[in-house]
Amino acid sequence: MTLRNPLAVARGLGSAKEGTGHFIAQRLTAVALVPLSIWFIWSALGHFGAGYADARSFVAQPLNASLMAAFVMMLFYHAQLGLQVVLEDYVHGWLELTAQVLVKLACFFAALVSLLAIVRISLGG
Repeated sequence: MTLRNPLAVARGLGSAKEGTGHFIAQRLTAVALVPLSIWFIWSALGHFGAGYADARSFVAQPLNASLMAAFVMMLFYHAQLGLQVVLEDYVHGWLELTAQVLVKLACFFAALVSLLAIVRISLGG
């Protein structure tokens, strides 16, 4: 039995006023990924068995490079948001903070490397 007021117990455990924004961002990236994923799968299957030059010329087209970049950014941001929720729910203590930082860094660098590859291919380098 505790003599603390329920409001005092709830303080520090309540909303950080970011939950709604996180929820909306996760849903918006999921909605954006639907058409981008369909486009990506259609493109990948359309170039299945094609040569390197054909695939490179496909990515070199501005519309395709833009859609590929949007797909990569949405994919890694959505993955980071989802992994953040899983870590917040199931990992606690110092390991949670460490895992959160590692996930954010991994998603950031993976997106950065992917975008640089798209730019390099699209510019013909």
